[in-house]
Amino acid sequence: MTLIKSISGIRGTIGGKPGEGLSPVDVVKFTAAFAAWVKSQHSGIKIKIVVGRDARISGPMVSALVISTLTAMGCDVTDIGMATTPTTEIAVTEEKAQGGIILTASHNPGNWNALKLLNRKGEFISGSDGELVLRLAENEDFSFAEVDSLGEVRFSDYTHRHIELVKALELVDVEAIRAAGFRVAVDGINSVGGHVLPLLLRELGVQHVVEINCTPDGRFAHNPEPIPDNLKDTCRTIRTAAVDVGFITDPDVDRLAIVNEDGTLFNEEYTLVACADYVLSHTPGNTVSNLSSSRALRDITEKRGGQHFASAVGEVNVVQKMKEKIAVIGGEGNGGIIYPASHFGRDALVGIALFLTHLAKSGKTCSGLRKSYPDYFMAKKKIELSPGTDIDAILGKVGEKYRHEKINTIDGLKIDFADSWVHLRKSNTEPIIRVYAEAGSPADAEQLAGEILIMVSGLV
Repeated sequence: MTLIKSISGIRGTIGGKPGEGLSPVDVVKFTAAFAAWVKSQHSGIKIKIVVGRDARISGPMVSALVISTLTAMGCDVTDIGMATTPTTEIAVTEEKAQGGIILTASHNPGNWNALKLLNRKGEFISGSDGELVLRLAENEDFSFAEVDSLGEVRFSDYTHRHIELVKALELVDVEAIRAAGFRVAVDGINSVGGHVLPLLLRELGVQHVVEINCTPDGRFAHNPEPIPDNLKDTCRTIRTAAVDVGFITDPDVDRLAIVNEDGTLFNEEYTLVACADYVLSHTPGNTVSNLSSSRALRDITEKRGGQHFASAVGEVNVVQKMKEKIAVIGGEGNGGIIYPASHFGRDALVGIALFLTHLAKSGKTCSGLRKSYPDYFMAKKKIELSPGTDIDAILGKVGEKYRHEKINTIDGLKIDFADSWVHLRKSNTEPIIRVYAEAGSPADAEQLAGEILIMVSGLV
């Protein structure tokens, strides 16, 4: 059993004793604490909170607990049912709600679920606000409403509204996509993307859609994190499907991986690079990505006359830096596109629409478009943590060894070499240390990551 409380929300495995996993007791406690925090930010008004969920098997149970708890706290609820994370974010602002809760453990396996908490802007709450919520939960510093003050529940479907907003974006050219006559495959991992993405593609003018794992029953057909090791079967299917491009998302549809027409991966790191290249060609400006993202975005941004800035890992940190630097696009190298012209949240629907427009106007094949970008290769490793491990001490020793290189400690430890980099940090979502390395060849990236992995393993 695992329960993790972090900037990425309250997530854990389903079942077990309270405090050891995401039990019903924990769901109620953290939901009530969030409701109390929202009420403290908006005194004197009736609070409305939007609730959406992915297709996990535990979703209906957790949703029922969350919605009942919110109404018991005196909050009205707009239940949007099965919906993507970006759809829920948009629904908060459309509803003029004071907050939102997304029920998804994102890329974690099917026995996990989570409460991801949104403010009135439909953005993830800050680290400091998250600490307040955790404190309220720990102290059980909340009180439930009396019978005459209970909240009410209303259901509303926001999927079609989200799609219409994507189509209305100035840089999304539905006619160009339709005229290209694309054949597109989509792997929805048997979650909400299996329902939403075929709808989006057809609304964008794609007449031929190959649906892979698009039954939204929460029975994930493969490990849900969209990384190469988990996508081999999908790539083989796409290679034989005679399509122009394939799209793969995680269970809550905020990360986007792209597959070329020949079944090779476009590279998840380059989802943001390609979309940023298209956006920057029309709206020059700055970009932001986190410290674990590819240097390719920096190269493309500077080529287009802008500046690139790096943030700590975590969507809320990327968004904060984007606002600070007035970025025209940003995100994370895990396939997360954040496009402020739409909203400040990772959105695979926006990513698909921008990418298809870019592909249509480029006149290139998907693999040809990928070849037009600088080549960097990344190795991603992880080390399981034991209870009580002193992460700061470990990172301090590694940093001391490489003290003559360019060091960044805003989020773990990043070491920048002339032609490569390595980033070590404790995960926000799993009990592990992540070790990411990037270099000009796969062998060099693997070697660098391996050297650091051996060093860290000896210190754990």
